[in-house]
Amino acid sequence: MKRRILVIDAHPDPDPARLIHALADRYVKGALAWDHEVRRIDLAKTDVPILRSRDEWAKRQPPPAIVDAQASIAWADHIVFFYPLWLGDVPALLKAFLEQVMRPGFALNDQASLGGGLLRGKSATVVVTMGMPAAFYALWFRSHSVKSLERNILRFVGIRPVHHILYGAVEQSAAKRERWLDNMFVLGSGGG
Repeated sequence: MKRRILVIDAHPDPDPARLIHALADRYVKGALAWDHEVRRIDLAKTDVPILRSRDEWAKRQPPPAIVDAQASIAWADHIVFFYPLWLGDVPALLKAFLEQVMRPGFALNDQASLGGGLLRGKSATVVVTMGMPAAFYALWFRSHSVKSLERNILRFVGIRPVHHILYGAVEQSAAKRERWLDNMFVLGSGGG
């Protein structure tokens, strides 16, 4: 089944040497090889202002880059988030982006209440890299930031199911890098 896939590369550093960029690139190659339609947002190259009030979030028109991102989210069947774990959580740039795009009238009904998610029918995959071993993050920290992203943002706006992939000890795992990249190609080819 051909899918419309939005890839969100959320590494704040535009340096092409970052593993996140390579993983996102390989995913896109896999998806395109199987004729999925793909759009991509690179947050390191996107103007994402920080919201400072509820009124700004609920009542003001978002900036043009955010309007474009909302159009891509609306278009997509499946959204794939790629980000490094920073201080145990998503990078601030990704959080600012999500606050900007997940506004009332687009992602939530006007009351922003439970069950008000307007993005139902979409699914997501979250790919996270980290310095610590992934098993340690999953067992000791219980993947808290990934679960928070899934529960408090993605599922809240109606996106489900949400799958996640964790790659850990990335600085010490040069031998695993090629296998991880191959896994992303296969995941992209399946549109998941």
